[in-house]
Amino acid sequence: MELIIESHYFSPLIFYKSSFDFTNIKFEQYESFQKMSFRNRCVIAGANGKIILSIPLQNGREQKTLMMDVKISDAQRWQKDHWKTIESCYNKSPWFEFCKDELQELYSKQFIFLLDWNLACFEWSIDKLNMPKNHSLTAEFIKNYNEGFDDWRNKILPKNYEDFEAVKYRQVFEERIGFFPNLSILDLLFCEGKNAREILAG
Repeated sequence: MELIIESHYFSPLIFYKSSFDFTNIKFEQYESFQKMSFRNRCVIAGANGKIILSIPLQNGREQKTLMMDVKISDAQRWQKDHWKTIESCYNKSPWFEFCKDELQELYSKQFIFLLDWNLACFEWSIDKLNMPKNHSLTAEFIKNYNEGFDDWRNKILPKNYEDFEAVKYRQVFEERIGFFPNLSILDLLFCEGKNAREILAG
């Protein structure tokens, strides 16, 4: 069974948990960019609650450009700002040092296209999870897939991601602000490190 889904910026946990059910993941690149999605945003937890990290785009979020052609705006130092926020939120988490150097290196690389950045985030995360996954890009836009494919395009959204089954683990600021379900995979990796895969599979 293949999973068809749009690419995300460090996806919510439900994506990774659900991926155990699929032999291959195919990322949609021939769709039109859609705002209010995880294509250019991720959600982490800070001392005062959830924090949304959003990647600025050339031509803004209202554009209807094909996802494969959406370009990241270099007008802002977004990578530096995102990294500083991540470091501030997680520098005291149990596994931050385990992930820090390679993730900081990723945030220091320049990317022109949003899709390339999202794929790099996915590949970095599955490497840290020790969860190898066959993945590829769509070769064309297909509105309705036949048997053998599970279409999750626009299924996991900022408006509903907390409604999916929660992966339970100890979060950094849980005692102060409570538990937040289905945060970015970064949260689980910083909190649980090498145990993250088993937690997702449980």
